[in-house]
Formats: sequence, structure tokens, C-alpha cells
Amino acid sequence: MNTKAPTPRFTVITLGVTDMRASIAFYEALGFARKMQATGEAVAFFDTGGTLIALFPWDQLARDATLPDQPRPKTFRGTTLAWNCGSVEEVDIVLDFAISCGASLLKSAHKTEYGGYSGYFGDPDNHPWEVVVAPGIEVGNDRRVHLPD
Repeated sequence: MNTKAPTPRFTVITLGVTDMRASIAFYEALGFARKMQATGEAVAFFDTGGTLIALFPWDQLARDATLPDQPRPKTFRGTTLAWNCGSVEEVDIVLDFAISCGASLLKSAHKTEYGGYSGYFGDPDNHPWEVVVAPGIEVGNDRRVHLPD
């Protein structure tokens, strides 16, 4: 049997949320374009420039993945999302903007040990987002991250 391995791809990150309406408003306020709005508040999809963010009710997402939805962790969940920037100034602008949209500041922007600049905000369900500029990581006009080989 000669089977070719499938081509790997990362297409969507789905976030479990408590309040669909509030989370949809938050991600729209950040400027992400909502797609396939015919789904109403059952599920919401946002274009991120290459992949998608999907919002889905927390309890339904847990059930779909056959995981318990209680207790809901108030601690670090082992994942972060990232918004890579082209400059230190852009990091500060994005953090301030996210907070003005309703995010909570988790960590103020600061110089990193690896020569970058980074801070964190939490979305309405406290999913952590790192806002960062890092040496060797370029953000193109296409909104995609470009890495050297």
C-alpha cells in the first residue's frame, strides 16, 4: 500500500466563548473581517489574513471535542495567540487599541530577552494574545508572517 501523506495545513483556531454577541463585537472592533455571517451567533468566522478565527459557545465546543466544559480554567491554558507587528511603536498602538476595544491588559509591553518587544492582552474570555515584534520575523503587506528558511 503506497499512500502519500496529506499536505499539512493550519486553517482555523476555534475559541470557546461565554458570550457570543460580546465576543463577536470585540473581534469586529479589533478590525477582523467577519465572514459567512449567515451562521448568525451559532458560530462566527473572522479572516485573519491567512487562517481564520472561529468563535463557538464554550460548552458546545467542549461537547464537540468530547471534553468536560466544567470547571472552566481561570489559569493559563497552555496556548496563546499572537499579533506580530513591524515595529515597537506598532506593538504599543495595537495594545492600546485592543484595550480600547474591551481587552484586558495582561502584561505591559517590554523589551524581551531575545531582542524583541512584547506585551499581552486578554480577549473577553481571557484568551491571551501576545502583541510582539521579534528579530528575524517580518510582517508583510499581505498581513502574513514571513520567516527565513
